[in-house]
Amino acid sequence: MVFKNRYMVMEVFMNPNREQASGDYIIITQFNISNAIKDSIMVNFGECGLAASLGSFQVKYVNPITNVCIIRASREEHEKVWASITMVRSIGNFPVVFNLLDLSGKNKYYMMDCVL
Repeated sequence: MVFKNRYMVMEVFMNPNREQASGDYIIITQFNISNAIKDSIMVNFGECGLAASLGSFQVKYVNPITNVCIIRASREEHEKVWASITMVRSIGNFPVVFNLLDLSGKNKYYMMDCVL
């Protein structure tokens, strides 16, 4: 049996309107993004939605310099994960907005999008 996945190339926008103190910053990591998305799935779709989505959900790649990340989800659950990503408003105490750059079904294409 072959598992069909969808790969979402997302850009994370930090809120430019917020004034930050000199030592006040956030580092975007796979752990931070994954926890924020899982929390959003739990709030919006409940435990059943979270359990269904966790089968193939994974943050595959994060570039903290360009704020681009790649998120893998199953073909059946990718719309639920995508909807939850749009509901994420903060990572930690920092406001963020996610923007979908590309949605692909093959993993060789998403890496080309990130490199280009």
